[in-house]
Amino acid sequence: MKASQRQIEQALDRADPAIRFYLLHGPDESASRALAKRLAKALGADAEKVALAGATLKVDPALLADEAAAIALFGGPRHILIDPAGDEILEAVEALLALAQAGNPVVAVAGALRKDSKLLKLATADDAAMAFASYVPEGRDADRIAVALGREMGLLIEPDVARRLAAASAGDRAVLGQELDKFAAFLDADRDHPRPLDHEALDRLGADSEEGDLSRLVDTALAGDVAAADDELSRLIALGTDAIPIVRAFQRQLLLLIQLRAEVAEGKSIDAVMAGPAGRAVFWKEKDRVARLLTRWTPEALATALGRMADTGRQVMRSGGPGIIAMETEILALARAASRLR
Repeated sequence: MKASQRQIEQALDRADPAIRFYLLHGPDESASRALAKRLAKALGADAEKVALAGATLKVDPALLADEAAAIALFGGPRHILIDPAGDEILEAVEALLALAQAGNPVVAVAGALRKDSKLLKLATADDAAMAFASYVPEGRDADRIAVALGREMGLLIEPDVARRLAAASAGDRAVLGQELDKFAAFLDADRDHPRPLDHEALDRLGADSEEGDLSRLVDTALAGDVAAADDELSRLIALGTDAIPIVRAFQRQLLLLIQLRAEVAEGKSIDAVMAGPAGRAVFWKEKDRVARLLTRWTPEALATALGRMADTGRQVMRSGGPGIIAMETEILALARAASRLR
């Protein structure tokens, strides 16, 4: 069945025995993973988790039903997490839902699925399954999520601070969670000993304090200065900068350039575009730099770069994946590609 936010949260929080399969999909994969953790929490700290990949189940579809029917090693609760997942697990899920008894619950984190996805159709049509799509929060929704996540960690967050946190993390719950965890440790906060999170703490430790450094990296890479991008990237990595904010900084800039370049492709001059509604959103000190990038990058090249950076983001987020190495490789490849766009 297709679930609402409230329905999916209630089912996960009580480990509803009537639900065998949870399909958590949509572009906000970090939100899907946060939902998946709710089931693990509901089952208890001693519950056994079996992690499977979609590619594994494509080769061996019967494995999922076998694992769902198996008994935990020490006899306690058990659940199965499939991450990443996609239509390749369709046959495995069909076998799971055909079992005579429910067995252990299964959660799949599938990312964005097509509307005609057979897996999505199966999950929405079967009463023993739930499907829920997560989208990147914006505006007040993003602010409320920052407040709610902070409360769970013992942080008391005012609306203006929440707005700044949401903007710095670009709506990415994984990045936001990492930032809030850092603040909680810095302030010695937890649920039993809550502490206020103010702008002073954000100025000292927050992700947006890195914005200038990240902008320099993005600027040099998209301008095709390979050597400068390499130096800046090496410096950020040496400082311990996390890969996720770096990837998000590139994604934000590429999305802006795509929007502006589309207007140029329609016949407007770059000066007219920069003076228009979209161009007015660019900080005045950055207008000349952005204008130069618009002369360098074609719409097709920008779309390709954004797609590759999205793939890099997924690799960075994937447990056991290439992580920061994949990010470094892709950024330098992007800089080399930009250097050829004259």
